[in-house]
Amino acid sequence: MTIAGRPVAPYLRARVPALTGRVVARLLADLPVYAGLPHEEISGDIADIVQHNLRLFADVVEYRRPATDAELAQQRDSAAQRAEEGVPLDAILTAYQVGTAMCWQEAAEGALPGDLPTVLEIMDRIMVLQQQLTSAVSSAYLEARQILDSQEHGGRHALMAALLTGEPLDRFTHRTGLRPAARYLTMTLALAPHPDELTQSPGPGAGVAARRKIRRVRTALDHFAGRPVLTALDTSGGTVLLPAAEPPPWHGPAGLCALIGEATRAAGVPITAAAETAEPEAVPAAVARNAEIVDLVARTGRPPGLYRLADVLLEYQLSRPSEALHGLARLLKPLEAKPELLHTLETYLELGLDRRTTAAALHIHPNTVDYRIRRIDRLTGLSPARPADLQHISAALVARRSV
Repeated sequence: MTIAGRPVAPYLRARVPALTGRVVARLLADLPVYAGLPHEEISGDIADIVQHNLRLFADVVEYRRPATDAELAQQRDSAAQRAEEGVPLDAILTAYQVGTAMCWQEAAEGALPGDLPTVLEIMDRIMVLQQQLTSAVSSAYLEARQILDSQEHGGRHALMAALLTGEPLDRFTHRTGLRPAARYLTMTLALAPHPDELTQSPGPGAGVAARRKIRRVRTALDHFAGRPVLTALDTSGGTVLLPAAEPPPWHGPAGLCALIGEATRAAGVPITAAAETAEPEAVPAAVARNAEIVDLVARTGRPPGLYRLADVLLEYQLSRPSEALHGLARLLKPLEAKPELLHTLETYLELGLDRRTTAAALHIHPNTVDYRIRRIDRLTGLSPARPADLQHISAALVARRSV
């Protein structure tokens, strides 16, 4: 089919990149909810689905047939994702109408009187495609919302609540008919804010960015488990319970460290996590321990990643309230008036007592590092150069962060 002497389908395909930019710009200008979406989502998912629709329009025109179910799969997936992010359905359908109208205007540009039969046929194809899009998008969106709503009030959430509160398992099973797994991998996650949460705040885009981050973390967890896992996550993190017949490996391609790495990449934010496998009765204690470990990691300045109790044994033990804890913290009290000495000491220990690396990190001369270490020795009577003192210094630094 041709209009104004040009084949419509090849012309539209050639115009897809430029037309995509114009459609996206129109959506941002006309629909406030789209203007509030994170830039990452606009330039990624939204632009991708616009391009897919434009190419589908060209195929429908060229082959003179309706769209197939397979060709509408991407639209259904996109609608389900928008449902999870809380984008209203009316805004999504309006966006599809805007894109279709702009595509039609591009195709009919310069139409001549003799092109009327072709124009009418293309218009008919467009109406059929628009009907298919509306049906596919609406059904996928509503199905996703129904699943989300049922999860909020259904058995999975009841099971998680029972496990976290320590409800007797026989009572829970009798009440709901659900039987907990024999063992659970408990995880506590701390999620850093996504850049879009900060740049879009306090507008609606910040909420969309947060939900998008949480959804990507959940997707990584579900993929690892091969089934939906039990989660209670908000924008800053939360708790995950994953049925596990045996404790999952810590390292390796199928290990928990790889899982946290994948979740970090998917969400686009640093993730700090702690994990422990426990039987159902021990889940509340394991979750509480995980939360303490994540808090200790943050307070002691360790990098994001996955931790277990064995990784923070000293910090964990020193965080228990005792007189010894305060006594250890007082060992470094003479340095409180000299913050540059305390910072040098912390950096020196973090970098393995390497004076040159410490000097580079602090932007000072290595001789200055030596001078400061000698001053620390004079003020506190402790020197990292003496093995016995080094143990006390390390413990004192941990104690200072815990009191």
